[in-house]
Amino acid sequence: MSIPKELYPSQDDLLYEEELLRNPFSLKLWWRYLIARADSPFKKRFVIYERALKALPGSYKLWHAYLRERLEIVRSLPITHSQYETLDNTFERALVTMHKMPRIWIMYLQTLTVQKLVTRTRRTFDRALCALPVTQHDRIWEPYLVFVSQRGMPIETPLRVYRRYLKYDPTHIEDFIEFLINSSLWQEAAERLASVLNDDQFFSIKGKTKHRLWLELCDLLTKHATEVSGLNVDAIIRGGIRKFTDEVGRLWTSLAEYYIRRNLHEKARDVFEEGMKTVITVRDFSVIFDAYAQFEESMLGIKMENMDLSDEDEEEGEEGENGVQENGFEEDEDIRLDVNLSQSKFEKKILDGFWLHDDKDVDLRLARLENLMERRPELANSVLLRQNPHNVEQWHRRVKLFEGNPTKQILTYTEAVRTVDPMKAVGKPHTLWVAFAKLYESHNDIANARVIFDKAVQVNYKAVDHLASIWCEWAEMELSHNNFKKALELMRRATAEPSVEVKRRVAADGNEPVQMKLHKSLRLWTFYVDLEESLGTLESTRAVYERILDLRIATPQIIINYAVLLEDNRYFEDAFKVYERGVKIFKYPHVKDIWVTYLSKFVRRYGKTKLERARELFEHAIETTPSDQVKPLYLQYAKLEEEYGLAKRAMKVYDQATKAVPGNEKLAMYEIYIARAAEIFGVPKTREIYEQAIENGGLPDKDGKAMCLKYAELEKSLGEIDRARGIYVYASQFADPRSDADFWNKWHEFEVQHGNEDTFREMLRIKRSVSASYSQTHFILPEYVMQKDQKMDLDDARDKLKQAGVSEDEMAALERQLAPSANDVATKEASRKVGFVSAGVESQADGGLRSNVNNEDIELPDESDSEEEDKVEIAQKEVPSAVFGGLVRKREDTEKEEEGKDGESRLGALERIKRLKKASG
Repeated sequence: MSIPKELYPSQDDLLYEEELLRNPFSLKLWWRYLIARADSPFKKRFVIYERALKALPGSYKLWHAYLRERLEIVRSLPITHSQYETLDNTFERALVTMHKMPRIWIMYLQTLTVQKLVTRTRRTFDRALCALPVTQHDRIWEPYLVFVSQRGMPIETPLRVYRRYLKYDPTHIEDFIEFLINSSLWQEAAERLASVLNDDQFFSIKGKTKHRLWLELCDLLTKHATEVSGLNVDAIIRGGIRKFTDEVGRLWTSLAEYYIRRNLHEKARDVFEEGMKTVITVRDFSVIFDAYAQFEESMLGIKMENMDLSDEDEEEGEEGENGVQENGFEEDEDIRLDVNLSQSKFEKKILDGFWLHDDKDVDLRLARLENLMERRPELANSVLLRQNPHNVEQWHRRVKLFEGNPTKQILTYTEAVRTVDPMKAVGKPHTLWVAFAKLYESHNDIANARVIFDKAVQVNYKAVDHLASIWCEWAEMELSHNNFKKALELMRRATAEPSVEVKRRVAADGNEPVQMKLHKSLRLWTFYVDLEESLGTLESTRAVYERILDLRIATPQIIINYAVLLEDNRYFEDAFKVYERGVKIFKYPHVKDIWVTYLSKFVRRYGKTKLERARELFEHAIETTPSDQVKPLYLQYAKLEEEYGLAKRAMKVYDQATKAVPGNEKLAMYEIYIARAAEIFGVPKTREIYEQAIENGGLPDKDGKAMCLKYAELEKSLGEIDRARGIYVYASQFADPRSDADFWNKWHEFEVQHGNEDTFREMLRIKRSVSASYSQTHFILPEYVMQKDQKMDLDDARDKLKQAGVSEDEMAALERQLAPSANDVATKEASRKVGFVSAGVESQADGGLRSNVNNEDIELPDESDSEEEDKVEIAQKEVPSAVFGGLVRKREDTEKEEEGKDGESRLGALERIKRLKKASG
């Protein structure tokens, strides 16, 4: 065969050819030659590759490059092309020396996979696994599994390949299980999944938990119950139920579904029932119940459809039988002799009419479904009781479910009292016994009710009150049936103190039951004493009360009830002795009611006959009573003195009360004291009380001011004007003119009516001084700026005013005001105190003077000013209007009004009053 001319070396190839002739085994020379001829046709490069590989058959670099180029050539060709066969032969030649190179194997295997040569590809994969070391098998197994997972692959091939792969790497069993499920090989998939779950050392590479694998196995077993055999499905699912408690409902329904798919419907019902009776959560119960109800409904629907079809078949069968009889066959022929009869027909004829084989059981199935729906509340209650069998409330609800069925109610109560442990009970366990006994009582079975109560009082409860409640209920039952003696006997039996021998035996055991503490139950004794008062004698009732006091379990109400009982029977001294015992037993605040009742009853009984004893009682009560609760006792004591004693002693009691009560009640106490003194001794007597209250009464400032105003009103009504004015002067120290305008208005009215110019001016002076004393802490910004004049320049002042929100125009006026003036007022300002509000004149910006006095002040002549005021030099500066805000406008409006009254504003108070009187005359 002649070689084409273009395959021969060209002139440009001579250089590489000469070097290769000298050294044909140099990989470097061959590689340079191939690179230089990269643009040449593949046939020419093919010749070069073949020559190079003949010289260097073990060169991985040459083989890899050669095979890649051949792969690129066949990539666009169909798999039936002859080039693929040539490529396969080339791979085979390469593997003679490259059989340890996994990359060559992978390229070859991928090429064979594309060609769909199943058998050859499988055998090549096996050759690769045999040729390569085990450490590199993972690179072969990955494409191998992809190859066997292709569609159309005979199922036996991937099965065997996966089984071999699991021997190499057992951790990928999940992939095998997934393949089995996708291939519908349910039997082996279930077996493999079960083996995984039984392996405690198994770790899922896909992150699946044992719980999830359990659920997958349950779904597999239940959905393909007929295809899977050899596994104990019941034991597997029950093991999952015991192990995984958060999906119990789903696992029970899966087990029932398994039996349903195997047509074991009765077994499925048993599983549903067992599941509902064992789950402990309402969610799991709801899952099982819903599945159970759906199963019954579906079975009922199927049965009704089959019944309709069977009716049609029977009609056809009857027609056929009639035809047979017409043909001469006897109706009573023995069917056992008919050898041609099939098994199904034989069973149908033999079992026809037998009640267990009756297909028309729709009524039975319907009744079963209705019974299931009716049992739902009971079953749900059972779930809650399984969560906590000591829940008393749930037992009561269970009894209500069987209302109208006394037998079931009795059985439920019996189970409840046996199950509930009083020490662990949630709720009140004694109510179960009480309700149990009342059930018998409601059916007029008193004997059994007594038996229940008798058993109930022997139970060791957590609290004494529970046992006492049972005794009380037992007695109430006897009373309702007019067994009064039996009720009293029960109370005596319940309140009897255990004997010394019993106490010694219990102390030796170390576990003291509540029965040992029952004789100190206040509830029991209260019920007992009520019974004795209603049914017993006075002596027996007194004995019960005395026993209560001896046991030291009495309450203030019991003391009062005991004393009232004695009073009703005219044992007054004994009643007062009971009160005495009560006030010795209890402390405040519990003894308050006893003292009030005792003192009122004593005073009502004896009045003035035992006045000294009553006084001692009041003194003792007042000594033991805290100050915040002593006021009623003082008032009661004072009333006693007023009615039966001396008025002087009554005043003394009121005086003591004003000192003993707390500060917030002193004013009210003084008012009562003053009112009683005025009524008994007359109004002048109250002056001493007023002076005492104002000077040494300990009243708060607010109450002291109110007392001063009342005292001033009193003096004014008596015509003591100077004394009233002195009281106003004294009270002014408590009244801030800015917040307490009522006081100053009253004083103003007082001076207008009763004062003169001097007194009015004095009032205004006091008002200014008090206002100044209250405003010492209020600094005015311009004065503050002036005091800091030496340390702060005008720029700092401007910044401070700007932060305060003063406008630019007002700041400019302030700068002019702060500038040094010709009369050097800065020297005078040094003597001013910060925060003092001037009551005189202020200098204006234009050099004039402006009056800045109180709007209510009266302009007085200059010669009437005091000498002390003349000695004070006060420089005045205009305050910026922005500092005062709306106050400036108010002041300007006031000044305008004063300008309109120019003539009147300069008159004194007395002069104005005279003019007003003349005008009215």
